[in-house]
Amino acid sequence: MNQLIDFVIISIALFSIGIYGLVVKRNAIRMIFSIEIIANAANLNLVAFSRHVHNVEGQVFALFSIAIAAAEVAVALGIIIIAYRLYKQIDVHEFRSLKG
Repeated sequence: MNQLIDFVIISIALFSIGIYGLVVKRNAIRMIFSIEIIANAANLNLVAFSRHVHNVEGQVFALFSIAIAAAEVAVALGIIIIAYRLYKQIDVHEFRSLKG
């Protein structure tokens, strides 16, 4: 049981770092990294509880989550490249003119 608590504490720390990165940083690439840190915190919880309960469903779900996160990053980087070509910067505050 002590190992589960250790994993949960590390996951809470990762989640907190990710939320801090989303709130404070306005660079689009740093925001993507923060989202990835939050997703990794969730995956760590899935794997830890899956191991604790002796069930592999959480680990399989974590693998699917990693695949979806990779696709998300590919799409987000494509959007950032297009925005950089238009505005010559990747500051999120300057993208407000993209609203309809």
